[in-house]
Amino acid sequence: MKEYKYIINGTQYNVQIGDIVENIASVTVNGEDFKVEMEKEPEPEKKKVVVKTGVAKAEAAPADAPAAGPVNTNNAMKAPLPGVITDIKVAVGDEVKAGDTVVVLEAMKMANNLDAPKAGKVTAVLVNVGDSVMEDTPLVVIE
Repeated sequence: MKEYKYIINGTQYNVQIGDIVENIASVTVNGEDFKVEMEKEPEPEKKKVVVKTGVAKAEAAPADAPAAGPVNTNNAMKAPLPGVITDIKVAVGDEVKAGDTVVVLEAMKMANNLDAPKAGKVTAVLVNVGDSVMEDTPLVVIE
């Protein structure tokens, strides 16, 4: 039981707070018992998560990208975990070697260098800096 002493407008109040069940508190003020209903804490708003897919990015590719039809994302390098793209180290047409850093993904407040899994030519960059991606989102196509 917590005890408090207050002086309000020159009058002293001895307040004891007893059990609190849900939002009802048992309170004793100067020896008189009260049941006090407290305001319930508001439920936190559930924010809707909007996930942008790499396919939409392929359609909005820059002018220097090849004017190919739909991009084959089967060979795409994919995000290993959810995060935010902080840097893209390659452009369409670049030749990469296995192990070259292609994309930097920030996840859990850590920058993760994502390296090319194989040597080849970058045929599509499916994300932009600042994009939020989910696990297995296609990032870059290397053929």
